[in-house]
Amino acid sequence: MKFLRFFLFGLLLAVNHANGQYPSRPVKVIIPFAPGGASDLVARIIQPRLAELLGQQIIIENRPGASGNVGLEAAARSTPDGYSIFLGNSGTVAINPGVFPKLPVNALKDLVAVTQVVDVPGLLVGHPSFPPATVKELVAYAKANPGKLNYASPGSGSQNRLEMEHLRRTEGLDMVHVPYKGGAGPAVAALVAGETNIMFVTASSAMPMVKSGRLKAYGITANKRSAELPNVPTMTEAGYPGFTNGSWQGVFVPTGTAKEIIDKLYTAVQQTMKTPDVIDRLSRSGVDVVLSTSQEAFAEFVATETQRWGRVAKEAGATPD
Repeated sequence: MKFLRFFLFGLLLAVNHANGQYPSRPVKVIIPFAPGGASDLVARIIQPRLAELLGQQIIIENRPGASGNVGLEAAARSTPDGYSIFLGNSGTVAINPGVFPKLPVNALKDLVAVTQVVDVPGLLVGHPSFPPATVKELVAYAKANPGKLNYASPGSGSQNRLEMEHLRRTEGLDMVHVPYKGGAGPAVAALVAGETNIMFVTASSAMPMVKSGRLKAYGITANKRSAELPNVPTMTEAGYPGFTNGSWQGVFVPTGTAKEIIDKLYTAVQQTMKTPDVIDRLSRSGVDVVLSTSQEAFAEFVATETQRWGRVAKEAGATPD
């Protein structure tokens, strides 16, 4: 009797799959960073609406470590059945290949790009006790105190680290890098606690601390000022026009996932990101909704970004610590 029940259950699952009845059980979203960072925030804002559209529970699974590589590998090696989704970003997907020479997976081959969902500008922030008041003053202060300042990052191969490396090399600054494991959350917490002096960080990860006065914001890496932080100049306004790169995030699934599942995910995610409440909540957190025009367009974008950041990492001499 027990065998018959298992047989009938398996037969039902097979019929449901054949009829395109996906999903028939909870769907897992892998976040390659610890709670508290931009990826975690975006996932949890998206979670309720996506669950409603798919008709199944969405489970958030944080898999931090190795600058996002632990989560990346877990996602790439997941069963390609649509029940493991990866919320990747520019760091894990496009930057890490240029920083880590022996990655166990290749995001361009082992993952299918479904759609971009957001773009998150960065903030150059410091501890409130840090004396400089502007970016120019910060640079002058660092030059006057070689080797005495440190900067935090959410990982050696993170976009935030490359942004600071770019500033450091452009101005010839001698500063000490202090990487933290996981997402931006641990690094921001350390900065708030006064363990470090400054850092580049995604706006969503630092905005609450900036608004409450627990962090000082020097500039935002965007083409225009944030409506949530109107007094914070863009890096261009601060005298550094080369800092306009946001950190994009997008949905991926393991290679081998059926086309009909990818199509359903694409439609559900796009509808989720067009929901007014989702847009509003993300905007108030400093996150802009940016959607791909098609799956193919996102795949091309990811390939281009991987080449671009590979050049940046090589020019900056970025290597794992």
